[in-house]
Amino acid sequence: MNKFAWARSHTPKPKAEGCAVRMLKFPENFLWGTATSAYQVEGGIENCDWADEFPAGRACDHYNLYEKDFDLIKSLNQNAYRFSIEWSRIEPKEGEFSQKEIEHYRKVLLALKEKKIKVMLTLHHFTNPLWLSEIGGWENKKVVFYFTRFAEKMLKEYHNFVDFWITINEPMVYASKSYLEGAWPPKKKSFLSFSKVVKNQISAHKKIFEEFHKIKKEVKIGIAKNNIFFEPFNQESLLDRFNVWLNRYFWNEFFLNRIKNHLDFIGLNYYFHQKIKFPSQNKNENKIVSDIDWEVFPQGIYFVLKELKKYGKPIYITENGLADAKDKLRKDFIKGHLYWIHKAIKEKVDVRGYFHWSLIDNFEWEKGFEPRFGLIEINYKTLERKIRPSAFYYAKICEQNAVVI
Repeated sequence: MNKFAWARSHTPKPKAEGCAVRMLKFPENFLWGTATSAYQVEGGIENCDWADEFPAGRACDHYNLYEKDFDLIKSLNQNAYRFSIEWSRIEPKEGEFSQKEIEHYRKVLLALKEKKIKVMLTLHHFTNPLWLSEIGGWENKKVVFYFTRFAEKMLKEYHNFVDFWITINEPMVYASKSYLEGAWPPKKKSFLSFSKVVKNQISAHKKIFEEFHKIKKEVKIGIAKNNIFFEPFNQESLLDRFNVWLNRYFWNEFFLNRIKNHLDFIGLNYYFHQKIKFPSQNKNENKIVSDIDWEVFPQGIYFVLKELKKYGKPIYITENGLADAKDKLRKDFIKGHLYWIHKAIKEKVDVRGYFHWSLIDNFEWEKGFEPRFGLIEINYKTLERKIRPSAFYYAKICEQNAVVI
């Protein structure tokens, strides 16, 4: 039996009544949290490159209702929260920083500190100020200076409130969606543009890492990297296996290999796997899928974590979740992924935290408001928050620092 077949046969199944259960304990001081991003939940962001074609409107009005949302975080036993600050709010014009917005985010961070919730702060989560877009965005090598200046300003303002810093969320996703596929602003389809963007992202991350450690030696700074578990469609096919190697190197390893000496930790965003058949790509079985047709494959997170072990850095699961409006799959989704994360930890992979995506329903980029990723349901007409049953299940895990299988 190959390792992939073994993984499928060992996936935890729902227990029949009366069957023995196991409690899988996680390491002491493990972080249990949720994640959001500014454009997806705050509302009122009109000065960024997404606002014209993909307007989020008031979204969840998290900008004004953050204290209410933090009360929910606390009531659900979470001890950590990952979110982003909106660059276009803080630096609406090149070189001009808004003290009003700086103070707003200070209040947000203070509210979390008062509740003893650890903060993981993301500096770039897909959106850019309009002034940056007008000069070429991430294709322009000047972005390294501009983004580093912004990051240093944030460190000086908020270093007392932030426990972990993320420079860039899903750099390869951003570069490919925006500059290779043409799905996101600025909607380009150019490998040359894509290559420039990735090069500038790498340079910016490394520069920020170096400058942060000059300013504050004990700072913890990393990246949120979307990695996929690639599996050969036919284990015996050399072409399928070569295609898997190629995809794994390009998508999972290329970026990390170039910043591996400029990381205090690795953030892993894991959502799905891809079964590869040469020369085409995705041949998934799709036995269980989310509302946006992403196959649910918890085993994949184990293999991805094992691949990350070689970097020798602490790992945090910075995103993991699914679109599930009826909340039918989310409980088993969480249980299944935590089972495989726990197995990786037992095998000496240094995983220190798990952030479920997402705290609340949100604006899912080009897909709009229809996908429902939240542990908490949002009524977009009334802005009412309603806790889903899966949130209470996750709250029990957070409270016990353990998952029952």
